[in-house]
Amino acid sequence: MSFNIVYFGTSHGPEVGVRAQDFIAGEEFSISKLQRFLDRRRPGTSDGVSARKESDIPEFRSGVTKKDGDTLVTTGEILEAVIKNEDANEKDYEDLKYTPRPGHADYTAFVKYGEIGMTTGGGQFSGRLTAPLCVLGGICLQALEKRGITITAVTDAMGDAEHAKAEGDSVGGIVKAEIRGLPAGVGGPFDGGLESRLASALFAIPAVKGVEFGAGFAAAAMKGSESNDPFAFEDGRVITKTNNCGGILGGISTGMPVTFRVAFKPTPSIALPQQTINLKTNEETTITVKGRHDACIVPRALPAVEAAAAIVILEILNEENRL
Repeated sequence: MSFNIVYFGTSHGPEVGVRAQDFIAGEEFSISKLQRFLDRRRPGTSDGVSARKESDIPEFRSGVTKKDGDTLVTTGEILEAVIKNEDANEKDYEDLKYTPRPGHADYTAFVKYGEIGMTTGGGQFSGRLTAPLCVLGGICLQALEKRGITITAVTDAMGDAEHAKAEGDSVGGIVKAEIRGLPAGVGGPFDGGLESRLASALFAIPAVKGVEFGAGFAAAAMKGSESNDPFAFEDGRVITKTNNCGGILGGISTGMPVTFRVAFKPTPSIALPQQTINLKTNEETTITVKGRHDACIVPRALPAVEAAAAIVILEILNEENRL
């Protein structure tokens, strides 16, 4: 059964949150371990990231009950958690109300929803919404770990964030991730496949512009004899000698590690002057974006990638009655 997930709130509103209507009952998780996971994404923790100060402590409004001092248990009711926005600052955006920031969703939100769509600091399109994503994903990660499945993400490539920040600019990068312990036979063809569902969840993370599995785009330059992964037996189980397919064939797991890479564009909020338009006067103008922004979001995106993947994997295992 799908978890029927909804993320809500805005970057500079009172709170952001997540609601999972059909989450699994009886899943125990450590609140301190969850908090350590959330702290990896939290702003204001190192140089080169947003100076916004948020404690990012989740408040569970329904769907859990306490087992002991550090352990909560899901009840099967609607799982709802919120994180308060403690350091919102709308004043940084007062001068930008009708001037869409290049690289942001301001213009497209205006076209889609009208003035109300151009909310402060990106609103519902902001990376701030990855905080509740990591709440639900952190719970899913703990549930998967108990079943021998781990998901890890590391920085594979990144520009010089310190140099970019000194110039008022920003850089992007690539995250490399791996899912280990997933048995063969999980997933399905077409839009029910592992690649389809993982890619959909990963592209929902703000600033993601590319996802590839296994050899990815490099496979386009290979011959079939190079790309195909030879099958073999090892310790009584089927393996592939290589893993160009990224642990997925036909949308179904092979039992090898599921590997993928995620490309993040540079943070669009930069201090350099940028050309835009005034949607009220229909005139071209130049703006400078104020506020507290990451010179590169890749370090803080690592837990978001893990969280998105964990939600998808646990959801599919639940749908296939493999839990």
